[in-house]
Amino acid sequence: MAQKTGKAVKTEAPSATRRLRLGLGVMLTLLLVVGGKLFMVQGLDAGGMAEAALQNRLTPIELPAERGSILDSNGNILASSVIRYNLVVDQTVNTKTESFRRLEPVDGKEELVKISRDQGISELADVLGMDEDAVKTALTGDQRYYIVAKDLKPDVEDRISKLQIPGVVTEGTSKRVYPNGSVAGGIVGFLKDGTTGQAGLEQTQDEILKGTPGKRLFEIGADGLRIPVGVDQLTPAVDGKDVKLTLNSDLQYYAQQAIQSQRDKLSAEWGVVIVQDIKTGNIVAMADTNAPDPNDPGKVEAKDRGVRAVTAAYEPGSVEKMITASALIEEGLSNPLDKFTIPPSYTVDGQTFNDAFTHGTEDRTLAGILGWSMNTGTVMAGQRLSKEQRYNWLKKFGIGEAPDVGLPAQAQGILTPYEQWDGRQEYTVLFGQGVSQSTLQTVRAFQSIANNGVMLQPRLIDSYVNPDGTEEKAPVQDPRTIVSPDTARQVRDILESAVTEGQIKEAGLDGYRVGAKTGTSQSPCDDGTAGFCGFTASMVGMAPMDDPRFIVEVVLQRPKGDIYGISNGPVFRSVMSQALRTYNVPPSTGTPARLPQYAKK
Repeated sequence: MAQKTGKAVKTEAPSATRRLRLGLGVMLTLLLVVGGKLFMVQGLDAGGMAEAALQNRLTPIELPAERGSILDSNGNILASSVIRYNLVVDQTVNTKTESFRRLEPVDGKEELVKISRDQGISELADVLGMDEDAVKTALTGDQRYYIVAKDLKPDVEDRISKLQIPGVVTEGTSKRVYPNGSVAGGIVGFLKDGTTGQAGLEQTQDEILKGTPGKRLFEIGADGLRIPVGVDQLTPAVDGKDVKLTLNSDLQYYAQQAIQSQRDKLSAEWGVVIVQDIKTGNIVAMADTNAPDPNDPGKVEAKDRGVRAVTAAYEPGSVEKMITASALIEEGLSNPLDKFTIPPSYTVDGQTFNDAFTHGTEDRTLAGILGWSMNTGTVMAGQRLSKEQRYNWLKKFGIGEAPDVGLPAQAQGILTPYEQWDGRQEYTVLFGQGVSQSTLQTVRAFQSIANNGVMLQPRLIDSYVNPDGTEEKAPVQDPRTIVSPDTARQVRDILESAVTEGQIKEAGLDGYRVGAKTGTSQSPCDDGTAGFCGFTASMVGMAPMDDPRFIVEVVLQRPKGDIYGISNGPVFRSVMSQALRTYNVPPSTGTPARLPQYAKK
């Protein structure tokens, strides 16, 4: 029986089919993912992606705010700023751009117009007033940042911006100028790197002066060219406020010249003069020697760039006797004509005190003790005050408290608590030793006596002027009553008698009644050496005494020569006379006080 024969049938492997199906599945999945993503981007998040792309294309340029000016009381400029611009170019962008498009007015409406690179360069050269070939050279190359021109005025910057030349942008800068040079130079201060306040009012008023910068945003394409119909947003800068001072720049100049001349004549280390308006507390002049020119502050030593009238604290010496007399009268413990029998030297609790001049045993009035600046008599009279009273009265007159006039490093001085006084200090504080204070603290104390016992805050900043011209008065502290009007009057009589009958005749002025007090104290060495290195000499006074208007204090630190032969009288008279003339203060009409300096037996 024959057997059947034939070929076996070949079938596809099951694994190959599965691989094919798996591949198709992956492809479909990828298509779904991509399609979903496209749907999300184009359908649901088109705005977000467009916004992100826009943000990538936006280029910001900061527009500097104009720094406020510093003005004197009459509006004269002591410091001001001008906005200037630097023109810079990215040469890699400009060099490769043969032409660009910008909006131009055509038949009364704006249209995109094609501008050749050479035309743009020609227009830019015309705006800058530069040679066209020089501008082309400046814009050509491979530097990403190249300065084409500096110190451009705002109107020129605006014309350049409208040209929309590829790769060309402007950078704002601020240039500070001080037209009065060293007049009030230490008070005004100066800037660091031309932008940030470094000293004086430029430093303390920096936030007020500097304003808020603005910003300009425009679109740059992928090729680095500005998109002519793209975003162009402008946020204007808010200029800073002006700071208006109480200073009179003419009187300030006069005072600076007067004290500088005296300092040079006597080879003193430094000198200061303060002129304060008694009625308002306004400081109308505050002069330092070697005052810096803020245009070039490096020309003077760092120690001369501040305002020593508020930063330098020293033992005031006999000017402090005014406080002792005021305390005695207000407490009802003495009066100007009280009699004191004063020996050549006076010893109490083992402490001996002498005077600057030789005298025998004398019967003096309280007025005569101050009129001749007697330490012996001051200690004898001041004993009637307890130690606590002595401390409290010094504190009440502002000793140990810095007058805040808006300047850096204002000295608080040193007023040690009375519990810590040693056996000698409890008496020396009565005549201005064992205590330290600034010149302005002394002036503030005398102002309260001149103003019928009412102390006003010393004021250097009068107001802030907004960019629109409106003024905001600077805040002031409430007045403080220190002594009664009657006590203030009696102390003024003592001070005037020191000029008419006492030892301070050099303070007298023709036509005006004057009250004054001098002070001399030893000056501790600055180099750490124990002991004293020279003296501090001062004179403080007020005029006219029938209706006091101004306080003037003159201080010299370590003048050369015999301290008892050195006088601040010429500077005091000169500056006080100028202040009275400047403000048209009428001459005195009343009868000067002439309290007897010696007591009747």
